[in-house]
Amino acid sequence: MGRKRTPGLYNRNGIWHVDKQVLGHRICESTGSDKLEEAEKFLARRIESIRQAAIYGVRPKRKFREAATRFLMENQHKASIADDASAIKLLDTFIGELPLEAVHIGSLQPYIESRKRDGVKSRTINYGLQLTRHILNLAAGEWRDEYGLTWLMAAPKIKLLPE
Repeated sequence: MGRKRTPGLYNRNGIWHVDKQVLGHRICESTGSDKLEEAEKFLARRIESIRQAAIYGVRPKRKFREAATRFLMENQHKASIADDASAIKLLDTFIGELPLEAVHIGSLQPYIESRKRDGVKSRTINYGLQLTRHILNLAAGEWRDEYGLTWLMAAPKIKLLPE
């Protein structure tokens, strides 16, 4: 007889899913894996991140892409949403995978250099920088997670290029 699976893990169509209560928070999502061992590691990481946030006030790590997606979803009413989306798409290739706390003027340098090489005007590059700054300010000031913590401790200073 095989070992018992971790409580809260269920196999649906060959993929392991989680449905579990941890410290008053429900985890209900796919692990994205067909292997029980990987699914158990995924669940252990999620439980630990909830514990860290609930007990110690440690913010869960979020990628810039997640913040940019939230910004786009919340601002569908804007007339310039298409411009924002295309600017974010360009930014995403440079900083999309970075955790929010790793986005700053230094990590934006490759974006700035690449845009300059493409012959783009400073004004256009600044549009992307302003958008990044705005998203980081929202993450540090307005957006709260399920533990009442802001997504980011503090937004970095992002200086614009002279026009």
